[in-house]
Amino acid sequence: MSAPQNNSAVKPRKHSTWLNVVVDYGPVVAFFVVYKLYSPVHHEQAIAEVAAVIKGTMAFMIGAVVALAISLIKFGRVSPMLWLSTALILFFGGLTVFFQDSVWIQLKPTVIYLIFGVALLVGWLRGRALLKVLLEAAFEGLDDTGWMILSRNWGWYFLVLALLNEVLRHFFNFQHHNFGLWLQAKLYLFLPASFLFTFAHIPLLLRHGLGDEPKEDAVSAE
Repeated sequence: MSAPQNNSAVKPRKHSTWLNVVVDYGPVVAFFVVYKLYSPVHHEQAIAEVAAVIKGTMAFMIGAVVALAISLIKFGRVSPMLWLSTALILFFGGLTVFFQDSVWIQLKPTVIYLIFGVALLVGWLRGRALLKVLLEAAFEGLDDTGWMILSRNWGWYFLVLALLNEVLRHFFNFQHHNFGLWLQAKLYLFLPASFLFTFAHIPLLLRHGLGDEPKEDAVSAE
């Protein structure tokens, strides 16, 4: 007599699209809200401006830890990409708070983009789709060719983001009294661009074995 099958043991946890967005962009929104709340009306007030940046950075760090905890509790796992980005947020956020200098928190995105971009492109040149390792099971059913193309495209995209962040950091910073414009670009430029870049890959994903996965799950994986 065969033992009854335990179906609940093999059921994967369902992905939540809105929670993925919260995990990915919640810390940035927390930084933006806290900074705007404490930012002085006249940005020439250096002491008040520094205080706003420091409080925003602390909110950013707390938000990153909360996002990691949500991912672990809700999805039962934390992707390598989220582990690395959280560690860098805490590292550069700590430098920002310790040195009272916003340049560290502005450098953080560049470092993250460069690490991911170079890693993905080196892996692609060596015939390895490292994006599959970073995202784990985010694109279930995607074949090896699809993963290779996706890794190559995201590698180049991350390098473009790193260059763009450095250009914006040069013109919009605390020294020029327009740090808030750089912060707004994170929400109103980088975020929409990433969503559009992800949407543009949906036909590619479907052609390479993702036909049985809902489109919203594919979009939320970025």
